[in-house]
Amino acid sequence: MAKPNQKTQSSAKKDEIFSKKNYMLTGIAALVLCIGFILMYSKPGNDIYSFRKITLAPIVVLIGFAIGGYAIFYREKEPTKD
Repeated sequence: MAKPNQKTQSSAKKDEIFSKKNYMLTGIAALVLCIGFILMYSKPGNDIYSFRKITLAPIVVLIGFAIGGYAIFYREKEPTKD
């Protein structure tokens, strides 16, 4: 049997698009989005024009989307070889 080439194994690890930190940031973004949508929830008969539903919840949702965008574009810096 042929042994797997070590160069191929190391390049496969380097070809991963997202790191563990990207996935953690994506999970945090999803959690913040859920919190924002929970803040928007209103039972029938409650005041729909409250500060929480009109101002706070949309800001929390936008923060969640911003964290999600950052999670997608985040890339760890590679050490420089000097």
